[in-house]
Amino acid sequence: MKVFLALLTLAFAMTANAANEIDDKVTAALAAEARPQADRDRDDNRLPLETLKFLGLKDDMRVLELLPGGGWYTRVLAPVLAENGKFYVALGTDRVAENLAGKPGFENVQVLQTRENLRRPDGSRFYAMDDFEFGVSDLDMVLTFRNLHNFDEAPRKIMNQQVYQSLASGGLYGVIDHTRRHMEALNNENRRRIDPVLVIKEMLEIGFEFVGYSDLHFRADDELEYEVGRRSVSGNTDRFTLLFRKP
Repeated sequence: MKVFLALLTLAFAMTANAANEIDDKVTAALAAEARPQADRDRDDNRLPLETLKFLGLKDDMRVLELLPGGGWYTRVLAPVLAENGKFYVALGTDRVAENLAGKPGFENVQVLQTRENLRRPDGSRFYAMDDFEFGVSDLDMVLTFRNLHNFDEAPRKIMNQQVYQSLASGGLYGVIDHTRRHMEALNNENRRRIDPVLVIKEMLEIGFEFVGYSDLHFRADDELEYEVGRRSVSGNTDRFTLLFRKP
């Protein structure tokens, strides 16, 4: 009995240490001296530690971030995964490739040279995308933050299908975006929002399992009425946080 209790205590301790290790690494990345003040100013709104813990990030995962933009989350993810994991970025990677990849502390950022043709046709509100491949497989996790709204149904399907193909069985896909009212027609005010019910429907059609959602980024003051850049909601939009799994 004493041996069993000792082993049980050890198991709990190892689990706690693993969790604390993730916490410590994320916290250290957030506190890094080179991290821009503009990034720090958004921490209270974006809640990166809580968000990444909900999504199931572990420091030994093979993780792909899609459409990293200026690298806000890249600056957090790369240090966390530097020692034990692997970290990739793909699609819309120009700024990260120029400003972060290969620089001190970000040597592990691998920019995938996909074959997609990402472009915005003249007069279109959305980006178009041709068929492509990421060129990696057996990923543990893919993440995208506030990006799906930039595409209409066809390119979203292309991208999400490639995510599905690149993930290992049991791999996770975390999606965060600005919330649009369910079934609301497209207009000038909601063009940078997307219906979370539609996102779930499209993911299920591809083959993903719906794992769950978090209300971390629910904002009661955002009535889902105005464009996300308007002063009344900018920086405080209601965002859905969804997690999917490849069977």
